[in-house]
Amino acid sequence: MIRAATLLAVSALALSGCGLRPLYGGGVAGPVQSTLAAVQVAPIEGESGWFMSNALRDRLDRGQNVTPRYRLDVRLDDRIAGLGVRRDDSVARERRTLRARYQLVDLSTGAVVLDATAGSDAGIDVVGSEYATIAAERTALERLSDIVADQIVARVARFAQTQK
Repeated sequence: MIRAATLLAVSALALSGCGLRPLYGGGVAGPVQSTLAAVQVAPIEGESGWFMSNALRDRLDRGQNVTPRYRLDVRLDDRIAGLGVRRDDSVARERRTLRARYQLVDLSTGAVVLDATAGSDAGIDVVGSEYATIAAERTALERLSDIVADQIVARVARFAQTQK
């Protein structure tokens, strides 16, 4: 028991000197959260754009009425490709891929301060019911939008942390 407590104390001292800082340190008034709240999401085309816009706004807007300092421009590439083929040449499995190229634009200068990409993919079983397959494709798009939005917000948060 004493050995475990000693090990824990030594570990805590070692970590305190490594320079790690919490990303969202300072809470709502912290530099990262205040920057995220000041990001305006530009309209994104299509059904996938609607899902992505909502996912980004859910993650960026924390109920603060902040004047936008940045605009997030996102271009999506949403594709579905057949993978598995049955004996009757029908598709048995699909792969939905969602890729985003995004730019964070400083509204005061018009300069692009962050230019990056994010993406993910999901497998979809194609079943006998066309309705079930369409529902599975839509559900995959919703999940992928959430995953890609998380990647984008994490990257913007890292940018905000390095700016302060």
